[in-house]
Amino acid sequence: METHTAAVEMRGVTKRFGSLVANDAVTLTIAPQTVHALIGENGAGKSTAMNILYGLYTPDAGEIRLRGQPVHFTSPRAAIAAGLGMVHQHFMLVPTLTVLENIILGAEPRVGWMVDKAGARRKVLDLCERYKLRANPDALIGELSVGEQQRVEILKTLYRGADILILDEPTAVLTPPEVEELFAVLRTLRQQGKTIILITHKLAEVLAISDRVTVMRDGRVVGEVETHETSAEALARLMVGREVLLRVEKTPARPQNVLLEVRQLTALKPNGTPALRGVSLQVRAGEIVGIAGVEGNGQSELIECLAGLLKPTGGEILLLGQSLVGKSPRAIRALGVAHIPEDRHKRALLLDFDLSDNVILGDHYHPPAARLGFLDRPRINERTEALLQAFDVRPPNRRALSRSLSGGNQQKLVVGREFELPPKLLLVAQPTRGVDIGAIEFIHRKLLKLRDAGVGILLVSAELEEVLSLSDRLLVMYDGRIVGNVEPDRVSQAELGLMMTGAVHSDTAVEHR
Repeated sequence: METHTAAVEMRGVTKRFGSLVANDAVTLTIAPQTVHALIGENGAGKSTAMNILYGLYTPDAGEIRLRGQPVHFTSPRAAIAAGLGMVHQHFMLVPTLTVLENIILGAEPRVGWMVDKAGARRKVLDLCERYKLRANPDALIGELSVGEQQRVEILKTLYRGADILILDEPTAVLTPPEVEELFAVLRTLRQQGKTIILITHKLAEVLAISDRVTVMRDGRVVGEVETHETSAEALARLMVGREVLLRVEKTPARPQNVLLEVRQLTALKPNGTPALRGVSLQVRAGEIVGIAGVEGNGQSELIECLAGLLKPTGGEILLLGQSLVGKSPRAIRALGVAHIPEDRHKRALLLDFDLSDNVILGDHYHPPAARLGFLDRPRINERTEALLQAFDVRPPNRRALSRSLSGGNQQKLVVGREFELPPKLLLVAQPTRGVDIGAIEFIHRKLLKLRDAGVGILLVSAELEEVLSLSDRLLVMYDGRIVGNVEPDRVSQAELGLMMTGAVHSDTAVEHR
């Protein structure tokens, strides 16, 4: 492959879904052996353009060239055969199969009539070693953390030998150390002659890893720049079309009475091993308590216990002195506990129902959503349209299926529903996962507004910068225990990293203000 020939060219590519123009004459050029970032707000058309390139959608107009040759892929299989690979934002894995079985699915090596599992295992382990991607070939996908599943998706693409990789929000579910590991992988791939297209919302990552950046807004390309010639502020301005506040600005918290008290909580993972080992904490009205930790150390199980989704094996959970242990999620919600789960598909949305039905989930059985045992459709439609406008969900079509929204717009729908409960206590896990820079700013402001209105917030986030900037107090979890209770403005990311890996405990690990 000659280096002056573009790896990918899209010329005037247009795609419509009914009256919605998702891509409007998109033109971009991806140089070979580079990391090219594609950024823009949710609904800007980034994923649509890459889905067209990958053969999932057929363009209504325009031309695509791969290594200088016109191509017209009618399926992902054709794209894979041409050396393209895509890692989707939402995983395409079979939870009941092993890691190895998922990686080779549809590309099984054979010896005669038999699947050569031994040969496949050697190849997968070689990929794990070569690209420093840890994975147990025999583990069931359903038992892996979100971050571990992401690694399997990346391995799946590498296994098929793609030389042009499209990664859609690949770091959305990774911890900071895992992001660094991924970047090392991407640099190695680039050195070996591969081309990477990176769809992301994280401007710091764009500046750290990419060679060139294309910015999309409202289905169009609005800018293309060399990474070393731009800044986070300039990229944010291009993405949103206005100045964006990249740092959280907040006034000091004014904590009030204790809302939530957790005492010596224990719980098990689905495989029967301990998830929580005597967790104790408090959340007061009017404060944000953040939880930092490497994914898989009990944060998810803690939130699920508090929301009534997981039954604890011991300990107490008290909301204003009333026990929540044994109560159903509906009963807990009725007491004023809102919940934004980390997995919006599994816990927050009915993907094949429209936006109106999703907006009333959890409140569908009582006024104003229901009256005399029947759904009050006019009131529901009015509420839905107001929420879609207030939280800038795109497209603002209440009849659209939630499955049809981009990941970030799905998140804004869930956030809007939970914020407007209105809650006394908000349990929020990964609030800005897969959300664009403008929406992150919006969600952060909404969280602080809830805090200042006297709501108690327990925040779990894999984004260290997010928990450090939003939290009034910060807890660190490791191996099912709280190993740190620190002031966010008095701790460094290096110190946090040591606590998150269990290397040190803070002196105030078991104290509460």
